[in-house]
Amino acid sequence: MNQTASVWQPEREIEILAGTPLGGGLDRTARMLLAALDEQHLLPRGARVVNIPGDGARKVWQTVDAHAGDPHVLCISSPNLTTDFLTGVASFNHASYSPLAILYNEYLAFVTRRDSSYRSAGDLVRRLREAAASIKVALSTAAGNPNHIALAEVTQHAGGDLRAPEIRVFDSALDAVADVVAGNADIAVITAASAVQAIQAGAVRALAVTAPARLNGAYSHTPAWQELDVPCTLGAWRGVHGARGLNPDHITFWAHALTRATEARAWQDALAQQALTPMCVTGAALPDALAREQTHMATMLARLSIKT
Repeated sequence: MNQTASVWQPEREIEILAGTPLGGGLDRTARMLLAALDEQHLLPRGARVVNIPGDGARKVWQTVDAHAGDPHVLCISSPNLTTDFLTGVASFNHASYSPLAILYNEYLAFVTRRDSSYRSAGDLVRRLREAAASIKVALSTAAGNPNHIALAEVTQHAGGDLRAPEIRVFDSALDAVADVVAGNADIAVITAASAVQAIQAGAVRALAVTAPARLNGAYSHTPAWQELDVPCTLGAWRGVHGARGLNPDHITFWAHALTRATEARAWQDALAQQALTPMCVTGAALPDALAREQTHMATMLARLSIKT
């Protein structure tokens, strides 16, 4: 690490906290970040990933709360910090902690079991229009999150009742996919990378993605909602927050280190393999972006009648 980047340097091993179990979306981000930081030799005292799943990925923030002012504890974050706050599920949001970086954007996928009656995205749109109440949808972490908003946008376009689908919520996207594979839910709306293994194994089929255009890899033959004239372009970014009360030197160090991490070969390869979109935001631009997103999400939740 360039010593001129900040007067502060880590004094012990760094803990990267993930609010999902091993293999879950936040866990994958944590392990990608660990590999990238290691490749760039940014943390001479090392780092490790700590999984603290539970309560829709909210339990992990209790641990962060116990480390106020400690720059050695990082937590993988997402837009759920905003939607959980807006829907009343949580009493804290991004401003409650120390935003350090947005690392990448991950678009969402609508997937169904391989042998389901939904053969195309059009089949789903028709069912949402004609009998939305008959559809069971698996989501990860919380109702009212970006996944739920994406479902509502498609349902709104179809002309169906936004509140009609039965929503099943799980601690991780992998659990939501497993619910579809088990036949308990008709559809899962999850981060695209979370269904790659199930798609490759032939257990599920992707109907559409929320990206502006088709994704690569396992989704190369899956249409984007946009190309089907369905206005649903929505991503779920992943980032890093520090504990409450970090000082400017801590924030400067991490802004520099996390930016360097996104330049690592291991990081770039992981983005390509998992159909993830680069999106590095740090510094003064970060709190502004988070505030704009919260305003936008509040408007959407109210318009879509999801807010609790």
